[in-house]
Amino acid sequence: MSKEKNSGGQEKMPVVFIGHGSPMNMVLDNAFTKSLKALGRALPKPRAIMVISAHWLTTGTFVACTKKPKMIYDFFGFPPELYKVRYDCPGAPEYAQLVKDAQVSCDDRRGLDHAAYSPLLHLFPRADIPVFELSLDYSFNSWAPKTVRYHYDFAKRFAKLRDQGVLIIGSGNIVHNLDRIDYEIDAAPYSWAAEADEEIKKNLIQGNHGYLIDYPNTAGSASLAAPTLDHYLPMVYAISLQEKNEPLRFTYEAIQNGSISMRCFQIG
Repeated sequence: MSKEKNSGGQEKMPVVFIGHGSPMNMVLDNAFTKSLKALGRALPKPRAIMVISAHWLTTGTFVACTKKPKMIYDFFGFPPELYKVRYDCPGAPEYAQLVKDAQVSCDDRRGLDHAAYSPLLHLFPRADIPVFELSLDYSFNSWAPKTVRYHYDFAKRFAKLRDQGVLIIGSGNIVHNLDRIDYEIDAAPYSWAAEADEEIKKNLIQGNHGYLIDYPNTAGSASLAAPTLDHYLPMVYAISLQEKNEPLRFTYEAIQNGSISMRCFQIG
């Protein structure tokens, strides 16, 4: 089956969700990083990449209009080699301007945090594709963050980028609980983490977006799987961009550190 193309002959880009996990994955050669390398080889080459980052939480929504993004080493207590990692890609201010509107502001100084460069090091190691980030509006209203439904609906405005050669990557983790983390990366999964990961997998396969929007507020394993929304929301942005009958396939599935789902998927 041929891929859908726009009037300019550009192939509609897929949407990808990456469970990026520990910064250690930047320097490890494991099944997860091998899967990223394979995914990068299989994807059509984008004109630019927009990363929806679990590590850029803002009041209001911002897009990085930086010409040459700097490295942001937003992690602590890791081996010195991780703070020497470089991903010297160009920025994409012209594509970022396509996103800017009354509800999305430009940030001319934002660099790349590890939600972006940690997976990109393996996906596109040449660092020759322009990259820009989108923040998550984590502002509070009446002592509650914006709802998952708000973010799901908000994300739909970015669908047009797929027709303009932009690969959209949501980078977070479907299950993410640092309070329960086991510092052994290959530790056996907690039962609640495995249960939550399988429940979300089932509903992704079924295209049951309503359930996934409501999931963080449900009883059972949800309170442990998604105690905060920062790492869950990039997945919500990804599924919001799934068109009717558009296929979703998992490119990796496992749990690291007992409490972090590394599940990744591609839409389209």
